[in-house]
Amino acid sequence: MLKPVALGITAGLMFAAMPAIADVKAGVDAWQQGDYARAISEWRPLAERGDADAQFNMGQAAKLGRGVPADMNAAIDWYRKAAAQGHTRAEDNLGLLMFQQGDRAGAMPYLQRAAARGEPRAQYVVGTALFNGDLLPKDWVRAYAFMTRAATSSLAQATTSLQQMDKYVPDDQRKQGLALASSMEQGAAPAMASAPAQPARVAVGPSTIRTTELPPSDIGRPAPERSPLPEKVPPAAVLAPKQTPAKPTPPKAAPKPVVAASAPAPSASGGWRVQLGAFSADGNARSLWGQLTGKVKGLSAYQPYLVKSGAITRLQAGPLGSSVDAARLCASVKAAGADCIPKKM
Repeated sequence: MLKPVALGITAGLMFAAMPAIADVKAGVDAWQQGDYARAISEWRPLAERGDADAQFNMGQAAKLGRGVPADMNAAIDWYRKAAAQGHTRAEDNLGLLMFQQGDRAGAMPYLQRAAARGEPRAQYVVGTALFNGDLLPKDWVRAYAFMTRAATSSLAQATTSLQQMDKYVPDDQRKQGLALASSMEQGAAPAMASAPAQPARVAVGPSTIRTTELPPSDIGRPAPERSPLPEKVPPAAVLAPKQTPAKPTPPKAAPKPVVAASAPAPSASGGWRVQLGAFSADGNARSLWGQLTGKVKGLSAYQPYLVKSGAITRLQAGPLGSSVDAARLCASVKAAGADCIPKKM
């Protein structure tokens, strides 16, 4: 700390000459210590001068009501300013929060770009819109691909949606959707034909602090009384998993029946497994494996693994060729009433 009074003017000059990022980091340090008022005092001047990281952090603070009163409109305004400068994390949050607040049409272009970048909640919303033909033209192949990617990211609502989609999406379209999901996983995200052209952006300069590390950095715990999804959506709300899912809108054509609890074929060289539970005794893990192989068709073709970690034994099954296959297997296991988490080995 600089000594007061005698060095006051000098300190002010030094402070002004320092890079803006130093002050953003000072605000993050204060936030992590619970000193939200100091964090805001560090970020606000920078945000008002156009620093995108500071603008994003101000949006986070306004969304969470820490250091400033909770104000969704103010949060949207700060996110929008940062997004206009190319801050992709701000754009992700902007689309999700606009959708939550009821501006679904305005949010959709942002959500489509966020989904193409791999944001699971945006993939869930866009997949739902494509499935229902609500806000976007109906496209079950893309809907299935986006929902598969969201489910692979362990978004529980997406796994539920994928199981419901299986009842309506024809087999050939599901296969196309899985292939598209694999291309997304490899970084070849598809262009969204219905999305407006992205505005010109100014790249954010190098930073020694990642604003996504600001805890808590996701926007994701909305008021339970507000559902961010259209009425026709098949699963539960994006960020309110305890709500009762609504049934999907059935298509005019008779759906092709699908066996929900059927596992995909194992891969001899896959780098993925699924975790089925954790136990203090090996016998309990083996018992669960015996129960699940009787409920999930095809599960017995996989190799069970008892993975030791101290006093805990984790039951895993595999190998699987990709995260998409792991998500599909987990969907089958969950359809049988058990827990399941994809694991990269």
